[in-house]
Amino acid sequence: MELIDQVSINALSKKDLLLILKALEYTNENTGLEDFIDLRNSIVKEICFLTETAEIDFINYLESNN
Repeated sequence: MELIDQVSINALSKKDLLLILKALEYTNENTGLEDFIDLRNSIVKEICFLTETAEIDFINYLESNN
């Protein structure tokens, strides 16, 4: 369990993070389960807060050069 404390978003590439967010959106759209879009939104909101970035700027950044 100690290794869980070492997990970091730094290990994710832009492509991987965008894929996770898109997968959560897709799953929400195809299942109707709000938990998936809520998780997506929470991830984006937290990253934007930590980086002092607007959501649209963050998403544009992830989508650039992919």
